Amino acid sequence: MFFTKRPIELPSLENALPGRNHEIDTALNHFVLNTPLKGPIPDGFAEAMFGMGCFWGVERIFWQIEGVWTTAVGYAGGHTPNATYEEVCSGMTGHNEVVYVVYDKSIVSFESLLKLFWEGHNPTQGMRQGNDQGTQYRSGIYCYDVDQRMASFASKNLYQQRLDLNNHGKITSEILDVPKFFYAETYHQQYLAKNPDGYCGIGGTGVTCPIGVDA
Repeated sequence: MFFTKRPIELPSLENALPGRNHEIDTALNHFVLNTPLKGPIPDGFAEAMFGMGCFWGVERIFWQIEGVWTTAVGYAGGHTPNATYEEVCSGMTGHNEVVYVVYDKSIVSFESLLKLFWEGHNPTQGMRQGNDQGTQYRSGIYCYDVDQRMASFASKNLYQQRLDLNNHGKITSEILDVPKFFYAETYHQQYLAKNPDGYCGIGGTGVTCPIGVDA
């Protein structure tokens, strides 16, 4: 965050920071929605996880959606257990800044969340999002089941076609099975609700994703 440039190559397991055995302290309840950050998840609800750059602004996108029950920010996709924010920012954990979403499938679909994902940031920038450069700002979808994985790849193909028509580059987003999620520190949770004038460096391409319409 704050117009930073950091390492753009992921560390190996051998080179990654060791981390720690205990969890980092975080909030118990959502500052906006007043729902628990760590569950239990209500019956019939589902989970999703996205990386779109600075997680402050990304989380705000999702908590505003009808049918989203709770959101939390954290670190995932790397090697270092229970990493701190400072460690993630060093580029030596391999983690991405991600947003964890729990949603009511009867109100909002995973495909609708994918549409927000593609349109809410620029997925062609590699280890960068806007002015923020570093491995923790990479674009990613982390799938909880086969259906999410299939939907993610299908939406990627559709969106790439639209990007091509508008002279944008190739999508660099990683689409992976969900890794272990480590909750970020308390002050990061719902940061922009607590700090309405805080930094938000994400921005989309302006190209509409054709999920849910005639492609």
